Amino acid sequence: MTLRHFWFWLTGGTCFETRPAGAPRHEVYIRSCSPLILRRRASAVSKDMRFARTSPPLTLVRTTIFAALMALFLTHLVHSPAAAAERRHGLSTFGELKYPADFTNFDYVNPDAPKGGRLSMIGTAGLITFNSLNGFILKGDAAQGLGYLFDALMTPAQDEPDSMYGLVAHSVELSDDRRTVTFYLRAEAKFADGSPLRAEDVVNSFTLLKEKGHPRIALQLRDVEKVEALDSATVRYHFTGNQTRDLPLIVAGLPIFSKAYYDKNDFSKTSLKTPLGSGPYTVAKMKQGRFIVFGRREDYWAKDLPVNRGRFNFAELRYEYFRDRTAEFEALKAGAYDLREEFTSKTWAKEYDIAQVRSGRLLRLTLPDARPSGAQGFFINVRRKKFSDPRVRRALDYAFDFEWTNKNQFYGLYKRTNSFFENSDMKASGPPGEAELALLAPYRDQLPKEVFLAPYSSPVSNGSGQDRKLLRAGSKLLKEAGWTIKDGMRVNAAGEKFEIEFLIFSPTFERIIAPFVKNMKILGIDARIRLVDPSQYQSRLKAFDFDIITQRYVLRVTPGVEIRSYWGSGAADTTGSFNLSGIKDPVVDALIEKVIAAKSRTELVTATRAIDRVLRARHYWVPHWYKAAHNLAFWDKFSRPKIKPLYGRGVIETWWYDSAKAAKLESTR
Repeated sequence: MTLRHFWFWLTGGTCFETRPAGAPRHEVYIRSCSPLILRRRASAVSKDMRFARTSPPLTLVRTTIFAALMALFLTHLVHSPAAAAERRHGLSTFGELKYPADFTNFDYVNPDAPKGGRLSMIGTAGLITFNSLNGFILKGDAAQGLGYLFDALMTPAQDEPDSMYGLVAHSVELSDDRRTVTFYLRAEAKFADGSPLRAEDVVNSFTLLKEKGHPRIALQLRDVEKVEALDSATVRYHFTGNQTRDLPLIVAGLPIFSKAYYDKNDFSKTSLKTPLGSGPYTVAKMKQGRFIVFGRREDYWAKDLPVNRGRFNFAELRYEYFRDRTAEFEALKAGAYDLREEFTSKTWAKEYDIAQVRSGRLLRLTLPDARPSGAQGFFINVRRKKFSDPRVRRALDYAFDFEWTNKNQFYGLYKRTNSFFENSDMKASGPPGEAELALLAPYRDQLPKEVFLAPYSSPVSNGSGQDRKLLRAGSKLLKEAGWTIKDGMRVNAAGEKFEIEFLIFSPTFERIIAPFVKNMKILGIDARIRLVDPSQYQSRLKAFDFDIITQRYVLRVTPGVEIRSYWGSGAADTTGSFNLSGIKDPVVDALIEKVIAAKSRTELVTATRAIDRVLRARHYWVPHWYKAAHNLAFWDKFSRPKIKPLYGRGVIETWWYDSAKAAKLESTR
């Protein structure tokens, strides 16, 4: 008896068939058949007969055997990845991987780079103090560099827009519908104390981050339904909802904490105790608010993996903290630290004409940056009633003279930012095309007509610093919005003065804001600058206690669920979110989901351009400026690979200490 005839006998003339072409996944289909039908193609079977009654009736023996086999089959369905694809060594948002399974190292590293030496630097996060070594919760001001303490299941390749390769996990299995992803862990993975890193640590880490982590993290994980340890070396994540495209990569990149450590230590509290990690570095020493030193672990378990070969070459990473940029720059010139990225155009243009640079001991280097340049600007808090009218917000844009600022304060080094996706193909330009219109048209009655024209761009001034034409246009907008002039001051119908406060923590930015304030005063607005200490600034920022604030955030090359935290209504009132302006717009929410749901790069670009148009038409900010480059100043004692990672600086991860250069530099002091 063949297996097919046995099945026919067992079912009493009933044939079992899994999902026919075009039918929903995971459904079990049963149809009546005869030996004749058994020899026909499955495609001839009616696709509408789900769980049809069997005929003739099953005997008791056949029923028992059938039930047992069905139980085994359904158990397999439940405990196997849904429509699972083959195991792979990496993940990508749209499926393509640059590196094969047997790759030896990333192209942008030197696999033979020497290890050792110290890199002392100013971090790029713009932080001037720290009081915690817990960087994954809302409380406290975390030190920079804490990510180097923890490994993740996978690590990104910085020359691909959205690919990750196995780190703690040696392979991954993603279901075709992207609703489950299964990671298979390396047996050799371990924490810094020698204890093994197991599936239960991964599960517990996810639970801590989702339940007690920073709201921004929790928001990204909201559609992760559950995570389970199938055994000590296998972890499976389950996703819910329809927007699951990015979730496999998000969970693959989560830091992994020791369950044993956090069973004894409260994850929800700030602490200056060094946490137990599994990454390439650990905290060697620190002084709160002044500096922190990370020491490279010689016993790091993953140092020879392909994803790490040629990376993490410095024996020490030291982050320096200064409350004043002038003092910070003077310390660099004195050799108190090694490297900083220069963000102040005046300093870069004028203040490096010094003996250390002229002699070639202190180097200046400009590296191209292919990432989206980020959204930097004066963010307007629309939670406050005085900013509720888009005409008011647009009027403020007319008062900022970028052309004068760029010429007189930036030495022409910058370009004006207009898009939330500046320096990328995701930036909207010209009238919307057919694909964009298909996304925008359903909301036509909820959108300003400008959305369906060329996207809004800030006006170009005559460069005088007080362009009267633009100021008149701004005044007209304010009047239309109900703010009139009375006794030289702009007031509303209730007689309330229009007051604006710019919140800052460093006096450096006063020179940029002061001309802006001056133009606002010409418009009758009582504008002023409020300088507060860093801790108060951070507290007010997290609580959205400001009128206008200066900030910058950088989006991924492939934006996903994280943009809910930037522009989503759910994040507008979430303490500590990136939704600085307090955007609550159902159209923006709908377009965010289109970005997240995009199944190809083309769909993604279309959706981001559509949302860019809407955000720009709503005038939630006065945009700043950008440059698609990194300006670095550093002492000549480092070497770097010939190839720079396309989507990163590569300094910490790929450069190395050159002892010959360092000796030569020391001899010239």
